[in-house]
Formats: sequence, structure tokens, C-alpha cells
Amino acid sequence: MATVMGNVIVGQSGGPTAVINSSLAGVYKTARDRGAKKVYGMLHGVQGLLQEKVVDLADHIKSDLDIDLLKRTPSSYLGSCRFKLPEIKEDTEIYDRIFAILDKYEIEYFFYIGGNDSMDTIKKLSDYAILNGSKIRFMGVPKTIDNDLAVTDHTPGFGSAAKYIASITKEIIRDGLVYGNQSVTIIEIMGRNAGWLTGAAALAKGEDCEGPDLLYLPELTFDVDDFMKKIAALHKEKPALVIAVSEGLKVADGRYVCELTDNVDFVDAFGHKQLTGTARYLAEKISREVPGCKTRAIEFNSLQRCASHIVSRVDVTEAFQVGGAAVKAAFEGETGKMIILKRISDDPYLCVTDLFDVHKIANIEKKVPREWINETGDYVTQEFINYVRPLIQAELTAMMVDGLPRHLRLED
Repeated sequence: MATVMGNVIVGQSGGPTAVINSSLAGVYKTARDRGAKKVYGMLHGVQGLLQEKVVDLADHIKSDLDIDLLKRTPSSYLGSCRFKLPEIKEDTEIYDRIFAILDKYEIEYFFYIGGNDSMDTIKKLSDYAILNGSKIRFMGVPKTIDNDLAVTDHTPGFGSAAKYIASITKEIIRDGLVYGNQSVTIIEIMGRNAGWLTGAAALAKGEDCEGPDLLYLPELTFDVDDFMKKIAALHKEKPALVIAVSEGLKVADGRYVCELTDNVDFVDAFGHKQLTGTARYLAEKISREVPGCKTRAIEFNSLQRCASHIVSRVDVTEAFQVGGAAVKAAFEGETGKMIILKRISDDPYLCVTDLFDVHKIANIEKKVPREWINETGDYVTQEFINYVRPLIQAELTAMMVDGLPRHLRLED
């Protein structure tokens, strides 16, 4: 029989993924199996916690079937937020409020599933606990389709997004070959400062598909004039072109390509500009300057992070594992850490979980290495493809009801 442990609370933060709920399932099941008295969920992350929006997950996840459904449910089951905690020295009142609520629910273990900004939250809360003698353990569970968390080999969520991007890119390329007319289709893929997702479009290339013609990642400065010259050169070889670009492309003066339009600025709580319109700007430019060329801009947008019908089994499994590993580590006394994935080998693919100090992860972006981008800056190398390909393998079949995937919904 498991030793009786204290109460657990778990939250989700930042942009969702197709497998973030598999990590939630990993936290919940492992905590229950290891003897947690109660496992609470905070609705809409720390922001919801401050309003004491807390649920007992046992009232909602009642069976193994519910856990299996949860693993197959996209988006954040508990809801999310983009809420930045102030520096401790600037405002202790908000921390006092959080810890008072945690004490009210007799919380001993706190888990936060998220990306870079979420790890900043874990860092600050664990620091405040140490400063004030609190024994609550704080653990970060990695999540982000952007794959930009430092130290970890990759992040749960990325593999499934990469699988979706490569699959849809392949289908778009097939569609583009239908007519013999001159055309350019530009796919806009998420990625503010890191081009992991855009690079994943290269996986579409294979025996049955030539892959995208050009790939542009935000790690390198984008030259609009050079881009137009390459379009002209490629059109001498083939009529239909498909190009993948990151939403975060910047020109030499530091502006995002999407800012070259009349796009209205929007900034979130972390100071991040909302990026959209890169593909549209480039498609419109080609349409104006290349007579007779049909152009189309396609923004994958939220589709690439919520496509649970095409998740990678590797990704779902690892998402569940990092949730469970976080519980195990916290129950054994660890705090202020994040679970990381360490790749042991590529063939066969083998990856294990480990722990790392969240202070050395929070607010640090991992970008695509320059050597994994080709010399001309318009494609990725074979090393990049070898890195990503194991992460998209196999599938987790959706539970179909009346012809559609069934999801687990948090009832009011």
C-alpha cells in the first residue's frame, strides 16, 4: 500500500498543445498511485489560483477510461493563462496571497505544466518558499510546441506539432501540383524566436514528396529582396512553389516581417507582440510584383497545437512520463526543478527523464543551432531532420464516437 502523502495541486499555463493533458494525466495518476490525499487542479493557472478557482480532480477524473480520454484531449483541460508574477522584491503581497491559498488547501506539492514563462513562475515560487520557510515543493513540467526550453533535449508537445506540420505541408504540396499554372503557396508556422516548428516542415520531403521549396527560420535575418530573387529563379524550374516561413521572421532593421503591413500591435503580459501576417505580406508582395502568379497564404495558427487526431505516440508517452517523473521527484524531496528529457540514442530512439535546476532554464530560449540551417539560410540540414524524425513516430488512436474524436470535458 502506498505511503499517505500530502495534498497536490497542478496547473497549466501558456499556449496549449495536443498532449499537455497527457502530462496532467501523468501528474494525477502518479500522485494518486503514490498516495496523495487529494489532487487539486487550479483553473486558469496561477491567475485562477489567486481567485481561488480550485477543483478536486477526483470529482472529474473518475476512472481509467477518463485518464485515457484525458491523454487524447487537446488544449488545456484546466484552462490556461499568461500571467507574469512580479519580482519578489517588488511585490510580496501577491506571494502572500498565493501561499495563504495553498496553506488553506494544505498543499505540499505544486506542479506547473508549461513553457519558458511558466518555469519563471516555478522559479519565483520556489524561491519565495525558501525565503519564508515554506515546505511546499515546486516542480516544473515541460510543455511547449515551440521546443525552445533550455537544457531538455526537446519538449512534449513539439513532436505532435511537428507531425501535424509535416503532414499538412505534404498535403498542401500535393494540392499545389493540381494545376500547371504559376503559383506560390506560403505557409506561416508558429515560432517567435525559434524555428523548430518551421524546420519540421522539411520532414514532408520523401520518396513521394519533394518537400517545401524554401524554409525560413527566425534565427537568421530575412532579406525580402533576396527572397523575391529566389522565387523568380525557382519559377524557371517549376510552376508551383510551396514555402514555409516562421511567424517571427525579422528584417535587418529589427522589425518583424508582419510589421511591414498595417498590423495592429498587441502585447501580452510578458511583453510579447502578437505575430500574424508574415505569409500574407509575402504572398501579396509576390502577387503585385509577379504578373499572373497565383498566391495563397496559409496560417496554421492554433491548428498546429490542437490537432489531437494526429498526435505522435512518442510525444504522448513522453508527456505522460514527465508528469509522473515530476511527482516522483517532488515526493522524494526535490523542489525548484524541472523535468528534462535526455536523449540516449537515435537508432533505436531512446530518451529518459532527469532533473535540472529551473533557475538555469527559466527565461532562456533554445534556438535552432546555426549549423542545422543550410549555408544560404533557406532550409534545414539533415542533422535537423535526424533530430526531429524520432519524435513524430507512431500514433495514438483517437476514441471515436459517432464518427468524431471523443474528448474529456471539465464539467462545471
